[in-house]
Amino acid sequence: MLQEIAEGLRLALTLDLRLWEIVALSLEVSLSAVVLATALGLPLGAAVAVGRFPGRHAVIVLLNALMGLPPVVVGLLVYLLLSRAGPLGELGLLFTPGAMVIAQTVLVTPIIAALCRQAVEDAWREYEEQLRSLGAQGVSAALTLVWDIRFSLLTAVLAGLGRASAEVGAVMIVGGNIDGVTRVMTTTIALETSKGDLPLALGLGIVLISIVLALNAGATLVKEAAQRRYG
Repeated sequence: MLQEIAEGLRLALTLDLRLWEIVALSLEVSLSAVVLATALGLPLGAAVAVGRFPGRHAVIVLLNALMGLPPVVVGLLVYLLLSRAGPLGELGLLFTPGAMVIAQTVLVTPIIAALCRQAVEDAWREYEEQLRSLGAQGVSAALTLVWDIRFSLLTAVLAGLGRASAEVGAVMIVGGNIDGVTRVMTTTIALETSKGDLPLALGLGIVLISIVLALNAGATLVKEAAQRRYG
């Protein structure tokens, strides 16, 4: 076991070409999905937080429930949409990185939206009277609050990134885990472990944990620096 751990470390530290090609594809897919989910989730969460409309409570309950979407179910639904017989089959996205981005975006958007909704709603309770006195209502108030608490919303984005980077089931279904095409870190770890190739799986595991820790540390430093600057 110690020998396999040492070999995994060697693969990670010596820039093994196969390992880092998998890492690069993983980052491309996950970051693309998080960018799309952020663009969709932040406005949605802010609108629900500030808006007052019939069925709002049901929307909040739905957003919170969707945070726990089963990845394999999302993968199956996206597969049906993108398959040849599906409504989007003509796009030819099935078993491509694009399909994986779509699946991860569906999984991550509710997480970012729900966490954003809670954060913006808390800020809205504190600043509602002040914003109304300045004439900010509806969309303008929501956007103002999102900008005001933008550093706090990093937590929501990081939660989405954590979900995307750790995803296996959905990307396995829609991506097919094709070597050199759609094989990412999580699916490779699952595959290589089942084959008994522990060094590669351990090497990818080390890289994945290191990336998550680095991103969280970076976000924490940015948030703390912003708090010191803006009080």
